Amino acid sequence: MSTTTVLARKWRPKNFAQLAGQEHVVKALSNALTQNRLHHAYLFTGTRGVGKTTIARIFAKSLNCETGITATPCGICRACTDIDSGRFVDLIELDAASNTQVDSMRELLESALYAPSNARFKVYIIDEVHMLSKSAFNAMLKTLEEPPAHVKFILATTDPQKIPVTVLSRCLQFNLKQLPPLLIARHLQYVLEQEHIDFEIGAINLVARAAQGSMRDALSLMDQAIAFSDSHVAESVVRSMLGAIDQSYLFELLEQLQQQNGMGLMAIADNMATRSIAFESALQELATLLHRIALAQTVPQAIADDEPERMRLLDLATAFTPEDIQLYYQIAIHGRAEIELAPDEYAGFTMTLLRMLAFAPSSRERGREKGEGNGARVVPPIPAAAPVYQEPVAPIATPAPAAAPQPRLSSDTLPDWGTLLGQLNMQGMALQLAKHCVLDSFSNGQMTLCLAEEFKHLQSNKPAIDRLQTTLSDHLGQVIKVQIVLGKPQVATPAHVENQVKQAMQQQANESIAQDTFVREAQDQLAAKIIPDSIKSIN
Repeated sequence: MSTTTVLARKWRPKNFAQLAGQEHVVKALSNALTQNRLHHAYLFTGTRGVGKTTIARIFAKSLNCETGITATPCGICRACTDIDSGRFVDLIELDAASNTQVDSMRELLESALYAPSNARFKVYIIDEVHMLSKSAFNAMLKTLEEPPAHVKFILATTDPQKIPVTVLSRCLQFNLKQLPPLLIARHLQYVLEQEHIDFEIGAINLVARAAQGSMRDALSLMDQAIAFSDSHVAESVVRSMLGAIDQSYLFELLEQLQQQNGMGLMAIADNMATRSIAFESALQELATLLHRIALAQTVPQAIADDEPERMRLLDLATAFTPEDIQLYYQIAIHGRAEIELAPDEYAGFTMTLLRMLAFAPSSRERGREKGEGNGARVVPPIPAAAPVYQEPVAPIATPAPAAAPQPRLSSDTLPDWGTLLGQLNMQGMALQLAKHCVLDSFSNGQMTLCLAEEFKHLQSNKPAIDRLQTTLSDHLGQVIKVQIVLGKPQVATPAHVENQVKQAMQQQANESIAQDTFVREAQDQLAAKIIPDSIKSIN
């Protein structure tokens, strides 16, 4: 009967070169081995599954490889193969969680006095060392102060705060970092390719995020995913296995939130309830998504090109202000913490969404059509209030039918850039990019747009440029190549014009309210006060 070795053991690194991540630790240890500047005690700290014990075993091989002390153990000598198989008698591994008492430590330290059986060094790896009792630590301290030359101690812990300072001060300390999801995903992809297992990128990304920085946990979860998926690791299967929320729900929630559509938000929440989705997990996933959007706003390059949700992430990064995202993130994590106090999970989840709707900072600057879907205080319609500005639509030269010859277009023959944008069926980042540009030149299908310097991060968004090119080509009836150049636009951009018009309309609305007879009587007779943020231009 054949057995299959689990991925976490089968793909455990055998040398420093195979390690994914922890380059800072590998470099320091490699230099020490190469220069033969060795300490008698090392302490590796970090969360579970980041490589503490793995690095300790590789270091033990480096110390005892028959080719000599080296940062690149051969892997084929007796010492290397015995350490890999767990048969090396001079490598003693102790789980401090199971051996907390002083007697176990004294027995171990007494054995340290004897020379190694057939090795250069006797290496002691003590895992979860913080679990030792105070008396066991005291017993260890004497050996750490005056260690035999043939002994090396490698201590590992997930909780260095519980280790006495007297022990810490006698060790070289290395803090192992949690591994980023992108690095874990790349390693998982490599492993599955070597195992000849079909997979979907979305499934790998889900596992990488669920592992929370632990490569061992990631490989264990992937083993489980392989068992669930019957030779093809699909995103839907992994999502079901992990109990993860369908990301489409979260994107739709944010899109409705961006539109200030309370009815749409509740409809999505009801749909999630119908499908028995755990709302606490939904808030956790929503906070994770908001973090990724904040990252896309600050460092768009951090969103990988092969990220399946890249375009939606970048669209939302442009649709919301950084202040929006920061506020929504805070509301999401507080909502998750408070969900147990709510009458039920549905009430806690929907109240969190309504809180986002009510406190959205940028909603004060966005016109709310008909006052729907928001929790703000809205002034009743007053005839004197100014209407909402609508971008004028001017006639544009319609391309001739395919059979007829088309006129050569140029920057002289095109209509106003802002007017042209108003006629294009475009949204998201492509529209935002176009709004912050002005038409610089257009000749022979080459359209050059000047982008304001403060929005230079949009210049690197190739999908947005491609979408803009396609939309313009369809509208103008010829292949358009768009080039974005940075500079100071000589005329106001459509975004600037739009903002100025909105400000003017808002000012006009404020003045209309202040001069309204009913409002003034309410102020005089009832001591009523005008709430400036509640005044909005209406149709």
